[in-house]
Amino acid sequence: MGDVDAGAAGELRVTAAEPIADSNTASKEHEDDVEDDVNDDSGTDELSNDDKPCTHLQRVAQGGSGSLPDVFQTSHLVFYERFKAYQDYMLGDCKSSEVKAFTVDYLEKAVEPSDWRALWHSDVFDVLVQVVDVDYKELRAKVELVLPMQCEARGCELTEESTTALLDATLNRVPLQDLLVVYDESGDFDQTALALEHLRFFYKHIWRKWDEEDEEDEFDYFVRCVEPRLRLYYDVLEDRVPAGLVAEYHSLLERCSDTFCEFSSLRNGLSSDSESELDNVSMVEGLQMYEHMEGLKRKLRIIENPLLRYVLGYKMNCGQHMCSTKGERPSGLRVVHIVSASTSVHVLHSLMTEKLLPLYSSKEFEVQFHCDPAVAISGCYEGDVVILCPGHYTVTSSITMADSILVEGYGLPDEVVIEKRNKGDTFVESTGDVVKISNLKFIQHDAIEGILCVRQGKLEMENCVFQCETTGVIVRTAAQLLMNMCDLYGSKGAGVEIYPGSVCSLTGNGIHHCQDGVLIKDFADEMDVLPKITMVNNVIHNNSGYGVILVKPDGGVVEQQPTVAESPADAEGRAEQDQTCGGSVNGEGGAVKEEVGTKSDLPIIVEEAGPVEGAVSSEFTEGNDVLKRELVATSVRKQHLQRRRVMELRAMQVDEDLLSQEMFVSIHGNQFRRNGKGSFGTFLY
Repeated sequence: MGDVDAGAAGELRVTAAEPIADSNTASKEHEDDVEDDVNDDSGTDELSNDDKPCTHLQRVAQGGSGSLPDVFQTSHLVFYERFKAYQDYMLGDCKSSEVKAFTVDYLEKAVEPSDWRALWHSDVFDVLVQVVDVDYKELRAKVELVLPMQCEARGCELTEESTTALLDATLNRVPLQDLLVVYDESGDFDQTALALEHLRFFYKHIWRKWDEEDEEDEFDYFVRCVEPRLRLYYDVLEDRVPAGLVAEYHSLLERCSDTFCEFSSLRNGLSSDSESELDNVSMVEGLQMYEHMEGLKRKLRIIENPLLRYVLGYKMNCGQHMCSTKGERPSGLRVVHIVSASTSVHVLHSLMTEKLLPLYSSKEFEVQFHCDPAVAISGCYEGDVVILCPGHYTVTSSITMADSILVEGYGLPDEVVIEKRNKGDTFVESTGDVVKISNLKFIQHDAIEGILCVRQGKLEMENCVFQCETTGVIVRTAAQLLMNMCDLYGSKGAGVEIYPGSVCSLTGNGIHHCQDGVLIKDFADEMDVLPKITMVNNVIHNNSGYGVILVKPDGGVVEQQPTVAESPADAEGRAEQDQTCGGSVNGEGGAVKEEVGTKSDLPIIVEEAGPVEGAVSSEFTEGNDVLKRELVATSVRKQHLQRRRVMELRAMQVDEDLLSQEMFVSIHGNQFRRNGKGSFGTFLY
């Protein structure tokens, strides 16, 4: 399917929620209101007053030899049309166990019972048939072959005899989902065509094999499953979801489906009254398979939920899109790449005297000239240097820095601009061991991911400007970012996203006019450790949400339960220590290295000394202490969870390095001004 513009909903002639009388999923008064609204939106009021009825749907011609009739065009419905059809007419507030019954009731009201023509569609053929009866409860139609036979075959030979034999084998009953209604100008079969489209789309993109057995069957199926899956479908269709995450979702869906089939087969093979050893083994296997399937379903729900997809979804996909490093150039030379579309003699002379001769005049360097920064960077080997002369450069592809290189602008950031056009997952990616960027301005358009992503290795940025559109700078797990004296604004998400296990140093930056300033992610897995964070003298202001927000599992500090290796008295002592962890970090202005509590499972908090901005009002800096206290408390909770996991597994040897991880915190001198929700907040999931 091509791109769908949600704003073009009003241009379609017939909507998915065309009035269907006496629906049992909405009150009569609500139906009247919806009918009036939809008719107004669809622009069919004048047509409906004509004496001669006519269809309001478009037609689409079938490919091939042209022997087949046209069918109704129904596959390009926009989001709100499908949304209203499922919510108001097909599913309503049904439970997952009631989906089949509600669907049957909808089809009985919308689909003509007989005497209409359709194309029986499959991957290998299209055959014109006549519908003589509809079995609504089985979602099938009884059909007859239209003679003389009209068909299109793909990769097979189809005759009247073979088609008749195939129909006889199915008792002339074919699934309603496989029927495409033949175009008719009278308008009598519009509702039939739309109803079959909604049925087809639902079972192809919305329904899951395991939905009917969902433990949350008491909740509204539409709100819980249909709406998020429908939104995800259109987000993918409109290029709003990174390609890597889309691939991960389809992979998870396939694995979950296979696991469910295996689990169902194993469950059906068990005898309810058998106590044999074989059945006991099968039950253990079934429990393990069930737990694995539940884990896959949880990951699917994270991706399907727009908010959780934003804050958690890429944890499982963070290892993709890695580019291999080239290493050193075989000749041993290092190249200085000069990028300039055109430049003056004066600028070239200054570049020679200030940069090239003092720094790169040795025999190991040679110079190459480019007009495209993306081409220059893609041609780099280990140790190369890219210098961009003043100018405005437009790129259409992503820029990946896989080797340790230096990229710098020769001039002020506003004089050396790289602007990204065309849609794509990323703008700039860094995966090299040590990458340095300075004196550049990046402008992002039509991107899906952030403006810059540090996937692995270390990235040092200084004196750069980031004009974002989606999210800002992302620091993945195990990656390092040093961001000094930079300006970042315009992100529709967070200005800086910090993942567990990363190292992030933010010094002297301005982060403003984003949804949130800095987003710190704390995943549910207790083995995910908090990042090492340095935030000094940043000005975080005018963000619509929080200056800094911490995403963590709901429940805050987990209540400690005695484990197999811990007595109740020890557990009580541990709880007392938990109460003291929140104030374990001293105020700014002094170097502190303090152990919290006496047990080895509590983290060591390290804070570096830093300058105190005495001239700044305390109302703008009070968020520093709040942020430190929250990070310390969260780290303590992580340490407790790690120790409990090790003890519950009855590990033969405890990894003391794991259980005494040092949490590095250096947060002082930051100013929080005019952030919509305050300087610091938490998001619980």
